[in-house]
Amino acid sequence: MSKAVIVTGGSQGIGAEIVKSLARSGNNVILNYNKSEQEAKNIQKELQEEGYNIEVFKADVSKHIEVTKLVNFCIEKYKTIDVLINNAGICEEKLFTDITDNEWDNMINTNLSSAFYAIKDALPCMIHNKSGLIINISSVYGLVGASCESHYAVTKAGLDAMTKSLAKELGPSGIRINSIAPGVIATRMNDFLSEEEMEDLKKEIPLGKIGTPSSIAKCVLWLMEDDYTTGQVISVNGGWLI
Repeated sequence: MSKAVIVTGGSQGIGAEIVKSLARSGNNVILNYNKSEQEAKNIQKELQEEGYNIEVFKADVSKHIEVTKLVNFCIEKYKTIDVLINNAGICEEKLFTDITDNEWDNMINTNLSSAFYAIKDALPCMIHNKSGLIINISSVYGLVGASCESHYAVTKAGLDAMTKSLAKELGPSGIRINSIAPGVIATRMNDFLSEEEMEDLKKEIPLGKIGTPSSIAKCVLWLMEDDYTTGQVISVNGGWLI
């Protein structure tokens, strides 16, 4: 049975792969983007030409009013929201002492507050339906911390804490919520790393390779099929963190 799904930050990297995988599995997917309009429309065209259902919706998820419009669009179009995937996020490499107030606020609002807004707006529908699935895309750095990326790590740890807390709160309403915490994944987010740094990272990973967005998308698909997993932080990292 097809589900009505919102994927925030779905125009690139992990989000784009999740969108494609879910659409090709027969779901009604809404791809949220903010600045990457052309990439979003390219994905929409690709999937529509293959015969799959895909909508795109521009919203800056760091602003609650825009998140509300996104969630309302889904409910108005599909009369429900079955799955919410909070994937939108930014990263930045910076010494803690160099982080400005604005940079801190931007990181918190984009990576963490956005999930709060989306979950808050989606819950009335899910609670009414006595069912729903929420997936927060966090990071291995939320589990172990990250030198020179402390504000990023804080947001991802916050997502995981929200996941665990809401699993306890929402379980009686039939709503499941989990985090997926990727390790090093080959996306634009890691473009700031040099080739040498990437090779060094490979040596630290037991499987000896950098992950791909498809590995995260497969985990999402499994969580959609599952019916008994909630409150978990699933780290897909090639053994980098054990």
